[in-house]
Amino acid sequence: MVDRDAGIDTGATTATATATDSFISHRNLLFTVAYEMLGSAADAEDVLQETWLRWSGVEHAAVRDPRAFLVRITTRQALTRLRTLRRRKESYVGPWLPEPLLTAPDVAEDVELADSVSMAMLLVLETLAPTERAVFVLRDVFDLDYDEIAQAVDKTPPAVRQIAHRARAHVAARRPRETVSPSQTRDALAAFQQAVATGDLTGLLDMIAPDVVLLTDGGGVVRAAVEPVAGLADVTEALARLSGALLRPTLVNGHPALIIRRDGRIDTVVTLRLDAGLITGLYAVRNPDKLSRMNRETAMSR
Repeated sequence: MVDRDAGIDTGATTATATATDSFISHRNLLFTVAYEMLGSAADAEDVLQETWLRWSGVEHAAVRDPRAFLVRITTRQALTRLRTLRRRKESYVGPWLPEPLLTAPDVAEDVELADSVSMAMLLVLETLAPTERAVFVLRDVFDLDYDEIAQAVDKTPPAVRQIAHRARAHVAARRPRETVSPSQTRDALAAFQQAVATGDLTGLLDMIAPDVVLLTDGGGVVRAAVEPVAGLADVTEALARLSGALLRPTLVNGHPALIIRRDGRIDTVVTLRLDAGLITGLYAVRNPDKLSRMNRETAMSR
């Protein structure tokens, strides 16, 4: 309908407003889908921009399920960007770690969501092929049906079922063997914090697995180990260099973590992987390009 006095197509205006409302209402979900596929908030935001551009050009009256349609667009855009990221990571200096996000308590309260966006899980997802990663995220995290996923990844439903089965087995073999409660993680981090603050690592030794691995992501921008540090002796030697650093607890990707500040700015974000009560992985993100979102909470949802 056209308002002849104002020269405005009110029908088009209403449709645009409805499309905008739909996008905004699902934005946190779409961001989470893109982030779980990419491990990068900056790239996830770019994917959302592309999703909005495509969504704004759709005939919305013909869309029966805006949520499914938006997830489909986001998945396709994330898959395209994921393949680009893989090439970029090949030339990355040192270990690549996902971008840590400061999250609100509600993310931690959703146990399945927190598990799916944990640093440990995101690193496991990195070992999947792009389509496997998309299928696993959409099925096992967001519980989409196989027909919806098939449309998002341009596969048949039977093919998606096979991919999901293969991806699930791959993830199960590499993810932490048991669910770790927030209190267990907090206890481990408290011991880690105390050991670093005092320089006395002896109290931490019983909590670290013999085959522990420390990954430090500096991205070639700041000083960091360019190879994984493996084994109890080498890891504790590396940790000794942090002696006296001031660490503060926080929530990162839905899990307890520690922040090191230097000169009033965030210098490093430290997260842990626990298996059978022992620290098997230490992840330290130092690349300043990956720390920009640690000053504000990022909303996530399923």
